[in-house]
Parts: sequence; C-alpha cells; structure tokens
Amino acid sequence: MMPISMALGAIFYKPFGALSFLTPYLIFIMLFLTYCNLKLNEIRLSWLHFWLILIQLVGSMAVFLLLNPINTVLAQGAMICVLAPTGTAAPVVTGMLKGNIAGVTAYSLLINICVAVSAPVIFSFIGNNRSLPFFESFLAIGQRVFILLILPFALALLMRRFTPALTTKIGSYSGFSFYVWSFSLIIVTGRTVEFIMKQNRTSYVTEIIIAFGAMIMCISQFLIGRGIGKQYDDTVAGGQGLGQKNTILAIWMAQMYLNPIASIGPGSYVLWQNIINSYQVWRKRKSL
Repeated sequence: MMPISMALGAIFYKPFGALSFLTPYLIFIMLFLTYCNLKLNEIRLSWLHFWLILIQLVGSMAVFLLLNPINTVLAQGAMICVLAPTGTAAPVVTGMLKGNIAGVTAYSLLINICVAVSAPVIFSFIGNNRSLPFFESFLAIGQRVFILLILPFALALLMRRFTPALTTKIGSYSGFSFYVWSFSLIIVTGRTVEFIMKQNRTSYVTEIIIAFGAMIMCISQFLIGRGIGKQYDDTVAGGQGLGQKNTILAIWMAQMYLNPIASIGPGSYVLWQNIINSYQVWRKRKSL
C-alpha cells in the first residue's frame, strides 16, 4: 500500500497536491479513531517515556542548532524528523513484534500532548513566521497544532464518558485509520513532489542531502530508542516509540511552518521507517 500510495501521489501530483487542505482533517480522523480504542486504565507512565520525550524535544533542537550553520533547510528537515510524535501505526507494529502495546500507546498520547505545546514555541523561533512578534506567532501556530493534536483525544474522552457503547463501536473500526493514512500519504506525496518540481535544478542536491539526513535520523532513533528501552525491559516499545513517526503530521507541519523543501525529510522518513519495520517483522516471523 505504501509504494502504491507514494507512486500515485508522485504521478498525479497536481490534482492530489490541490487536496492538501484535507490533510489536517485526515490527521484528526486518524488520531480520533486511535483514541476511541484507547483504554485509560491501561495507561502506565514510566521513566522510559520521560527519557524518550526528553530526547525528542531536546534532541530536535540540538540537531537544528548543529546543522543550521551548514544549511538551514537541512536543519529544519532533520529537526522535524526528531520532533514528530509517534505514528499511529506504532502500536500495530509493536504487536507484530510481541512488544508492550500499552506502553507505546501511552507514549504516543504523551508525545502528542508535548508536541502540541512545544511545536508552536519552536516554530515561532525557527519557522517562516519569524517576522511576526513571538506571541502572535505562537498563538497562530498553537491554535492549529494544539486543536489538531489535543481535540481528538478530548472528544474521545467525552464520548467514552457519555456514550461508551458508541465510542467502543467507533474504536472497533480503528483499522480504518490505515486507509485514511494511505490516502493522506497520496496527498502529502503529491504536495511534496509539487514543491520539488517548482525548484531549480540546483536544489536537487539539497533535497538528496535532506533525504540522506532523514535516513540517519531514522536509524539513529530506532537504535537509541531500543537501547533505552532495553534498560527498562521494553526494547520494542522504546524503538517504536522513538523511531516510528507520524510522518503525515510531520510533512504537514513542515509545509505549513518551515521551508516547504524541509518536508522532503519526513517525506523520505516514510520510506526509511517502513524498510526498518519490514525488516524487524521479517526477522521476528523467521524466529517463530
């Protein structure tokens, strides 16, 4: 499904790129379906979650500050690959790898809240809104990001409180989020290709470097996450929590608040993380 979606978006980039206004609504639907399937009594916080959050928030800024003197767009592309919250597919892959599904789900919720709070601050300093006063920029970004990430969770909580049967029924269709994700991937790929086609040929080298940087960020986060998770007897959850990203959200944030070319980073991250996860699932099935 992933290569088909990306191929469709790349080939028909003009019509699908024009649908980019649908991306935040599709992200909302994916998160809402996931949270309707979430049982709060299964949420258990641990020190693993704390360290992973610290790496994402501090690490994203450290990567930006390190790469910014070399190339700002490269720095933004690598930064968003670290800052992006855990992907909605992470619990599914964790289950395939016989890991702690509840732990990954808890971390996914936590990191979405943290990104909703921190992203407006970060983008106000390094994004395209730097010409605006900080508070005005913070409110403009925060309104969109916070609503997009927090409202699905709040709505799911309210529905579980007042209409538990309906919420459980909706949660049973959480697998539908995969198809929403696939359609979103078509749109964001189309939007990304559209940006690439508008660039000068001299920009292609930068784009290749950004894609290579995303590969390094992807491999590093999976290895670091697994290494930290191993210390807490939660290797799989650590790797998936830190390495598996909500790339649709990351691409949207990059296109909205950073240099649009920076979206090449999370756009190529889709490929790298799926290669790593496919390899992990293959190894796991082979060992059974």
